[in-house]
Amino acid sequence: MIAGVDEVGRGPLAGPVVAACVILPEGFDLSGINDSKKLTEKQRERAEIRIRAEAVAIGLGIVPSETIDRINILQATREAMRMAFRQLSPTPDYVLIDGLPVPDFPCLVQKSVISGDSQSVSIAAASIVAKVARDQMMRDYAILYPEYGFAGHKGYGAATHMAALREFGPCPIHRRSFAPVAASCRTP
Repeated sequence: MIAGVDEVGRGPLAGPVVAACVILPEGFDLSGINDSKKLTEKQRERAEIRIRAEAVAIGLGIVPSETIDRINILQATREAMRMAFRQLSPTPDYVLIDGLPVPDFPCLVQKSVISGDSQSVSIAAASIVAKVARDQMMRDYAILYPEYGFAGHKGYGAATHMAALREFGPCPIHRRSFAPVAASCRTP
């Protein structure tokens, strides 16, 4: 069994980094599965429903902004990937990881694939699952913190987000170690 691992949310100024690990069944219909960035929101949501219904196993790793600030985004991304893998049952024989190798990854047999979400359907499926999950989290945060507009920009540095940061300062899900957020912190 082969699993694909990918993450979303490395670049935003707010919210968690989320990784997914997916084992697809043999003979899985590949239509509609692609790098999550190349699909519309509706296409991702349709694909995610099918992946969840048909996958052999799915794991999701979520690392919150406080941990990102404490250990840095690279380490948080790696930890999210390890968390996602540990949730799989059954355990895959081989793992394809989008991007660079992940030290201390729990699977001994792994291959890192640069731009893997465009080259491996397993990695692409993981990117879709992670993106749909993170986008929903950001829509939920938009209800808690409506002044930031998280439902629209998902925590990325959009002009509306930057204006809200200047006006209101950071909220609890902002990554204070990221320069634009640190610059917006108000002194008491």
